[in-house]
Amino acid sequence: MTRRLFVPILAGARAGDRARACVGVLVALPLVGALGALAHGSGLMSPWITGPIGASALLVFAVPTSPMAQPWPVIGGNALSAAVGLGVGELLGHGTVAVGLAVALAIGLMSVTRSLHPPGGAAALSAALGGSALGWWFPLAPVALNAAVLVVAGVAYHRLSGHTYPHRAVPSTAAVALPTVRDEDIDAIVAEIGESFDVSPDDLRELVRRLEARLQARVG
Repeated sequence: MTRRLFVPILAGARAGDRARACVGVLVALPLVGALGALAHGSGLMSPWITGPIGASALLVFAVPTSPMAQPWPVIGGNALSAAVGLGVGELLGHGTVAVGLAVALAIGLMSVTRSLHPPGGAAALSAALGGSALGWWFPLAPVALNAAVLVVAGVAYHRLSGHTYPHRAVPSTAAVALPTVRDEDIDAIVAEIGESFDVSPDDLRELVRRLEARLQARVG
């Protein structure tokens, strides 16, 4: 039981990948902060870097295949959510009702804009709770600026380390003589389970295709 506590939660997680993720974050976040400080100053009252960008960095470097770690969710999810948080804070003040409404509306907006990104919830909350001396510039700089620099660093780093980012499903080259599972079958099973999985539909279908190929090779 104790040993299972240390088994990776995510399928495919390897120690080497986690080590590379740590190095990537170690390189990327100082770069994000340095460019933010260059744009806004580095004093304690200058918003040169935002808290949610740390969570975004975890996704970009540790789970680069996640749909929520792709460039548009990272940039759009953070910036749109910060704008929602500012708006709610201006209308309702910076209390408990405001933070709840800000995060709820941010989730809704990210969902309809295909930019769902968990750190966006933190961006909305922090903007609604404290506002910003920068006013309506805050969602663009530092929030969108931080996120954009992080994405550029992620693209460069993953190319050097052999991963694809932005992520694309890699088609299997194996031939399957008698495919038995259709895309609509996979979609129907996912709908039947009724849960959201941190994997794109394309990756899920590719996993099934590769499983079919292995089974075909075994029985053939």
